[in-house]
Amino acid sequence: MSKLIANGSNPAVRVPKVEMPESLGPGPYARYACFLLAVGLAVLGVTVKAADPRLGRLVNLRTDRFPFTPPTSVEEWNQRSAEVRRQVFVAAGLWPMPERPAPKAEVLRKVERDAYTVEAVRLESYPGHYVTGSLYRPADATESRRPAVLCPHGHWPEGRFHAFQDDALIDQIESGAERYEAGGRTPLQARCVTLARMGCVVFLYDMLGYGDSRQLSQQAIHAPSEDSILTADNAWGFYSTQAELRMQNPLGVQTYNSLCVLDWIESLPEVDPKRIGVTGGSSGATQTLMLCAVDDRPAVAFPVVMVSTAMQGGCGCENACCLRLGTSNVEFAALMAPRPLGMASADDWTRNTATDGYPELQELYALLGVPDRVMHASLIQFPHNYNYASRAAMYPWLDRWLGLEAGDLAVETDYVSVTPDEVRSVAPIEDAAIGRGHEVALMKAVEASSADALAKLTPTDADSLNKYKNIIGKALHVLLDGAEKSLRDAQANAIDQQRADGHAVITLLITGAEAGVELPALARLPRNVETIAVVVSDAGKTAIGPVDTLPTALAAALLEQGIGVLGVDLFAQGELAPDDGPLTEMPVVANQRPVASLTFGYNRTAVAHRASDLLATIAAAKDMQPSIKKVVVIVEPEAASYGAAALAVAGDAVDAAVIDTGGFRFDEVRSWRDPDFLPGAVKYGDVPGLLAQGAPRPTIVLSEPADDTPSIATQAYAAAGAAERLIRLRPGATLESAVEKLADTLAP
Repeated sequence: MSKLIANGSNPAVRVPKVEMPESLGPGPYARYACFLLAVGLAVLGVTVKAADPRLGRLVNLRTDRFPFTPPTSVEEWNQRSAEVRRQVFVAAGLWPMPERPAPKAEVLRKVERDAYTVEAVRLESYPGHYVTGSLYRPADATESRRPAVLCPHGHWPEGRFHAFQDDALIDQIESGAERYEAGGRTPLQARCVTLARMGCVVFLYDMLGYGDSRQLSQQAIHAPSEDSILTADNAWGFYSTQAELRMQNPLGVQTYNSLCVLDWIESLPEVDPKRIGVTGGSSGATQTLMLCAVDDRPAVAFPVVMVSTAMQGGCGCENACCLRLGTSNVEFAALMAPRPLGMASADDWTRNTATDGYPELQELYALLGVPDRVMHASLIQFPHNYNYASRAAMYPWLDRWLGLEAGDLAVETDYVSVTPDEVRSVAPIEDAAIGRGHEVALMKAVEASSADALAKLTPTDADSLNKYKNIIGKALHVLLDGAEKSLRDAQANAIDQQRADGHAVITLLITGAEAGVELPALARLPRNVETIAVVVSDAGKTAIGPVDTLPTALAAALLEQGIGVLGVDLFAQGELAPDDGPLTEMPVVANQRPVASLTFGYNRTAVAHRASDLLATIAAAKDMQPSIKKVVVIVEPEAASYGAAALAVAGDAVDAAVIDTGGFRFDEVRSWRDPDFLPGAVKYGDVPGLLAQGAPRPTIVLSEPADDTPSIATQAYAAAGAAERLIRLRPGATLESAVEKLADTLAP
């Protein structure tokens, strides 16, 4: 980190000496001149607003490339894979993992075929919510322990009951995509039949809204519109802002359902729990990736037509806020390593996987010493599918790694399809457990399950506090996209200095927050300053008073205490604001589906951007000159969302904090396009949960409601043995009036 070195006029500041050549070419002079134009320094008499690159084009799952960079060492991969798994857990709403019920399944009817049987199954996951499917078993399945294969399906019409009509069937057979009439007409059944004939217990289960899973409509899950998304305060449903604030999403429910399926299938007396495979196509492949990311029990996986550096899964049920920030499906597939991973691609977004994605997976498996455990079948002569050709690549892979030794049985032959009526889950479901009523009930069940898991982490002593902060801190790392990384390598470079009454006024450029980002800042520093306060405000750097004016009342109060002040333009503020004025609504990725995950599954929120910028500023502040020993943060009411977020992950980079929350709660945010929106913030305790992460740092809080019931912040400080360090000021107190109290907390 660079320091601002002393000069003759003020021992605190180094002002670069600039001699401007007649013609500016590429190099430091040109960069300096461009910056002067950007920040509009008063000495130039012109104002040209800087361009924040983050206000440009957003990452789009359909148009961007999502590469996977293989690790260079096993240690690097162990660390990275743990981070990505945790990201999946958090995005799916499963961090910490809620307690799952003991498997409770009903086998409702049975159809006998040659060498195998098919049974209708209904399995309860959340209270009153059911996973439905067809269970295929070898006729002699009770004779010995056998492998099992889970088969989540994709967006095939009618789900597990999908059947092609005659014209499509003929095309499939004539093109070579299918070989037999039954397999060509009912391709989802085909792999189950063959795997059962090979000796596996197979469960083909419905995704939400398909097949027998009709408690929720297809539209509610897979084709939501502005009109179909429930938004009432007490009746939130999937894709609503209330759900996103709690990390509730269809991807998470389907992944939880898959975990319940896995619990149940391994509990069957005829199943060998150490030989379980998973295979699905399209969004069924997405679910294959998700299940294998959050659970180590699957011994082998074979996702079809989804592992790609191109399109990542276009449905809301395949996306979640924060899920693919800095990662992608190829890396999700890599989480199988060193377990065997097979894949197949087609003439769709996976057409280039053979040369872009698969070689990188081969590198990883070679690094781990198991190069033979990854394979890819490039079947780009066929469109998007899970057809005979793909299945023919899958059978020997599962045969090998599940230890089947099936021989000729691993070659698909014809069969008699089961009809929907033969294997439909016909147990009655009350009307209240269908549609909008069930959607609301399911959200409440998910929230209750999550709340129970989090309640067990409530800190009561130092050890439980460390555990609480570690688990919630890892979740915040995901929600804020690793914003705390900005504490490293931040730099503050002085651009201009002026004298004021008893202090220097310094114009700064802060870098290190995000690539290509430069934060205009302003500091007011007394001589020999030992403590500097970063003032966080929607007003940006002018919150401490513009260059050519007197300090603001807050800045003046701090200067009177000998505390320096630093103001900064964070994301979309001040010099970095959009052309049309202050940011009032977040831009979104153009898509016909109005869901948050298609934007914030791939792009940071404003809160995350601003937290990252603020953390870089905090790091740069402490490094401005050798005399500065302490950094404090003062948060104005309108900045409560990102100020509290940054403080939650700042650790010991901040010595004390003052935050006027203005009574703000994320729970009151009503649109996921609101700049204050942070997915998962309510799940992890809202503002009090963020403040709890700071314990035992001295923190002065203003404008909070009466604390009749101890908040999680109060409990955390008590557990740290530092209850007195969380200071609540009386109603009506101002930040200016808090400065004297702050000075007391900083006194030796």
